[in-house]
Amino acid sequence: MFKIIIALSFLVVLFGCAIGSSIVTGKVRPAISPGEVKIYLDPPSQYETIGIVEASSDVGFSSQAAQDRAINELKAQAAKIGANGVLLLNTGDKSGEMVGFYSGGIFYAGASETKTAKGKAIFVIQE
Repeated sequence: MFKIIIALSFLVVLFGCAIGSSIVTGKVRPAISPGEVKIYLDPPSQYETIGIVEASSDVGFSSQAAQDRAINELKAQAAKIGANGVLLLNTGDKSGEMVGFYSGGIFYAGASETKTAKGKAIFVIQE
């Protein structure tokens, strides 16, 4: 039973989901669909800042998949506060704690890695 619990814990880490948060600094607008939120590297010509959004996702088998999940969560957080755009401020990697277990005389261990993203939630008036 213990081995099953440990194996399931590792699967959760490997196929981790994304988490995020937002800090409202401006006027909140009605929520929209995350699919309507656009990512910007350069600021559009006219926009209003609604807040700051952050997201992270554990890396499983693919670093790119984890980054994609983090960006999608960034969009979801922005959509909740009515932003139709995210001005990307930074992305990065974060190393986590060492996770391991002892079984059958062998210690199995691995470090967790997390992809992060941070942006400014904006309402684009004109691109």
